[in-house]
Amino acid sequence: MLEYSEVREGKIIIFNDEPCTVLESHVARTQQRKPQNQVKLKSLVSGRTYNETFRTTDSIEEPNLEKRDTKFLYESRGEYWFCDPKDPANRFKLDEKLMGHAVKFLIPNEIVTALVWDNDDEEIIINVKLPIKMTLTVKDAPPAIKGATASGSNKIAVLENGATVNVPMFINVGEKIIVNTETGEYVERA
Repeated sequence: MLEYSEVREGKIIIFNDEPCTVLESHVARTQQRKPQNQVKLKSLVSGRTYNETFRTTDSIEEPNLEKRDTKFLYESRGEYWFCDPKDPANRFKLDEKLMGHAVKFLIPNEIVTALVWDNDDEEIIINVKLPIKMTLTVKDAPPAIKGATASGSNKIAVLENGATVNVPMFINVGEKIIVNTETGEYVERA
């Protein structure tokens, strides 16, 4: 159990009988009233967002979460299909709204980490986390303009999975680059 002040950004808590991640948190202390924590939550099951206030008397439950390696298979009509790397017959799907911005960096047969919620002996896969840095191949990029490298300008490159990223002018088609999956930004050449 967490105290009201321990609910911070990035924490996962149980709210309305489902796991929610804390998007924003602000502990407000006024002179006449007791402190309270105003938070913005996003459900990891339904994708809904909530604004909630926790007071000093509240205690908040943490979900029983487990991390497991899974393999991304393919995407079809907004559904993302995964399987257990050791047992390909054990498949599951997640909707695009639960995946968030991570979907644009998924590559078939890539190993990712699944968050599994143990809800009274019923296991529910609620989210998938990609590695923070991934190596991807540039599929399409405009040619570099002579003399533009001195100004530090960027160009938009299309990666092997269809994602677009701003890259420096010296990056060419066929090169492998490292991308930060949390920010969606170019990091360096591979």
